[in-house]
Amino acid sequence: MSDPASPSNRNTAMTRPLLAALTAATLLSGCSLVPDYLRPEAPIPSLWPSEAAPAAPAKPDTPLLGDMAWKSFFTDPALQYLIEQALENNRDLRVAALNIDVARSTYRVSESDLFPHLTAGASATADHSPKSISQASPPKASDTRRFNANLGITSFEVDLFGRLSSLEEASLEKYLATEEARSATRITLIAEVANAALTLFGDRALLNLTNETLESRVSSLELIQRSFERGVASQLDVAQARTAVETARVNRARYQRQVEQDKNALTLLVGAPIDEARLAAAGRDLGGMQFVEDLPTGLPSEVLLRRPDIVQAEHTLKAANANIGAARAAFFPTLSLTGTFGSTSPTLDTLFSAGTGAWSFVPQITTPIFDAGKNFANLDSAKASRDIAIAQYEQAIQTAFSEVANSLTAKATLAAQMKSQSDLVAATRDSYTLSRARYDRGIDNYLTVLDSQRSLYSAEQDLISVQVSRLSNLVTLYKVLGGGVS
Repeated sequence: MSDPASPSNRNTAMTRPLLAALTAATLLSGCSLVPDYLRPEAPIPSLWPSEAAPAAPAKPDTPLLGDMAWKSFFTDPALQYLIEQALENNRDLRVAALNIDVARSTYRVSESDLFPHLTAGASATADHSPKSISQASPPKASDTRRFNANLGITSFEVDLFGRLSSLEEASLEKYLATEEARSATRITLIAEVANAALTLFGDRALLNLTNETLESRVSSLELIQRSFERGVASQLDVAQARTAVETARVNRARYQRQVEQDKNALTLLVGAPIDEARLAAAGRDLGGMQFVEDLPTGLPSEVLLRRPDIVQAEHTLKAANANIGAARAAFFPTLSLTGTFGSTSPTLDTLFSAGTGAWSFVPQITTPIFDAGKNFANLDSAKASRDIAIAQYEQAIQTAFSEVANSLTAKATLAAQMKSQSDLVAATRDSYTLSRARYDRGIDNYLTVLDSQRSLYSAEQDLISVQVSRLSNLVTLYKVLGGGVS
């Protein structure tokens, strides 16, 4: 039969209250006052508007855009180079990644509050009492020493009504929201880089067109000047030709400025210097540049609820919902536990000897009695924040629906517009050729030639703009359909 006074039995007796308290805390915790989460109904039609519906369904094996790697959509080598550089260097994307680190750390802090925090401590004290205050007979001075070593739990809150677990759930949802925010930032960055590159390619094409037009008009001016010297052309013809030349020079200066500004904007997005040699031949054939056009749009609810910004808004809503649980729990009692277990001895060499064990256990329960309405105000605030998050979630879905519908509509009309604009360029080129021939034969005056020349130049400018708009709209469609972040 074991000796009740043995060191092992004494240590067991001393640790039993702490173990019992921790076991009780585990059993009592877990009650949650968080409202059941119900995803709000998407306040959008079940189908896309008829004007925005795709003319032909995508191929059955075409993946949803959110599952498609961005390189599968942007196949142009120059665009791939720019996007890769941006994903590596862009500062906004770095900030989004660092925000995830902050949210992850905050979540880990909230999670740690659900568990006891164990601390270890050691101390030594020495006291000297002089002979003058001694109560002994005869009086004598005395020295006392004490050495302590212990493990302890300080103010561990038992999560009786789920306050801590509610806060932990809210932190988790905020962390997940920042993950989705980074995905949304990544998709936006890819689209912005692609659009900035297309703007550069378009302005560069306009500059090349203007240079060709200027060269042609200078040649015409020289011919008319010689004709004037021979008495064939009039001084008015010379003045009109010179006006056309100077107009082209004005346009050239404007497009030169825009091209340089486009490069600066692209460099800012990329976050690093751009190797312009890799862009030298890019975008020369805007009409031939292709992206994936047969995109599977699916049903609005299927597509939009996969968008990272929509998922982010829902995580924010879930976090607000969890905060209601924490606000409700504040109305109920709070149980906290403090306890230590260790050894106390007058000498260091006997610190852990038999009979030196010591423990303390201090449970504390507090309950709100009067707080001047603070808890009710916190609960009302949490509910209002939840309602705000619902409205923001619904608005995000409505905005996304509008963006997709607009891009789908533009996709259909821009294709037709580009075909018509190409036909217009061909027609105005024929008109210019005929008017020039009639002028050379002396049938028409030079003003007719200038009108035809201006019409051709304007039509060619508009064709470049439409080509850029068509490609830019496909980029926008990539973005609003949820993109591909991989």
